Amino acid sequence: MELPKLRSQPFFDDKNRAFWTLQTLGWSFYLMLRLASGASAGLSLSFAIPLLVSTATGYSLTLVMGGIFRWLINRRPIVTWSLSLLTFGAAVLINAMVDAWVFNLVNNLGSEARGALVLDTIRFMTLNSLLLGAWSALYFGINFYLIVEDQADQLVRLEGQASSAQLAMLRYQLNPHFLFNTLNSISTLVLLKQTERANAMLSRLSSFLRYTLANEPTAQVTLEQEVETLKLYLEIEKMRFEERLRTEFEIDPQAAKTRLPSLLLQPLVENAIKYAVTPREEGADIAVEARLVGDRVQITVSDSGGGLSESANSAIQSTGVGLANTRERLSQAYADDHRFEVRSPAGGGFSVLIDIPYQTEIPQLEAA
Repeated sequence: MELPKLRSQPFFDDKNRAFWTLQTLGWSFYLMLRLASGASAGLSLSFAIPLLVSTATGYSLTLVMGGIFRWLINRRPIVTWSLSLLTFGAAVLINAMVDAWVFNLVNNLGSEARGALVLDTIRFMTLNSLLLGAWSALYFGINFYLIVEDQADQLVRLEGQASSAQLAMLRYQLNPHFLFNTLNSISTLVLLKQTERANAMLSRLSSFLRYTLANEPTAQVTLEQEVETLKLYLEIEKMRFEERLRTEFEIDPQAAKTRLPSLLLQPLVENAIKYAVTPREEGADIAVEARLVGDRVQITVSDSGGGLSESANSAIQSTGVGLANTRERLSQAYADDHRFEVRSPAGGGFSVLIDIPYQTEIPQLEAA
């Protein structure tokens, strides 16, 4: 009996063992129950022998039925049920004929009772129909349950793969965008014959790309690792903006241990550079803060730019990289268990608040 593998049911991991265990225990229990019933009624050995033969016959017939049912279970419904009923009927008839023949033989009825053999066969068919019917119902019930569970597991795996693919797509949107800007800056430095600065930027770009390629798009990293990556990214950007880009980090040591999707904060910082640093001659300050509040971590990325201007508001509504990207990745990683707020004080500036659960362990999402 081949049972589909069910991750949440370890008993069925070994399909052959599960079948033989249930088969043997089921028929053994039936035999002991009938023997105990006969002993309590004071029946003689003439009752035990036919019972042993009947049990052995039923055990053997259900092995054959199991093989046929296994072949039929994935066929078209009309084929499955019509041939299963034929198999069931044939098994009941064979079992009843063997029971009737053994009963007559043990009781030495000989030729005197040959006329009653047909009647005995019909009488035994009633009991055998109930017995083999219960076995068949249990067989199909277990198998259909396992098939449904297996399909549910496959659905979970497919949903997980779809989610991972979407997260990967969102992550891969970041690198080309940043890479274009950086390579454009390097090209400018080369044209200006500032080879030393161009080499330094290439070296830092190499380090940053090495990190991004070493981590899967769906990987979870600690906030501390995320901040180090941000600093590496900002070192490259400082080569472009020099004194116009001023950064500050204030990270709670406890909050630094939490895990979050890799490169989650980069689009927020990139957005701040694009809308706060680039358009202003004096540049802007960019601050990254993180603190632990109960069992939550609050991360704030803020800038001292012009606030919620028309261009920034356009970025919020954008479906490309930036704020929309971060919001989508948060939804993928935490579902409804997160908060994403955009703030723009009246005095200027722009900030994004992220509130996520404090997690120091990598979430177990594998479904296989």
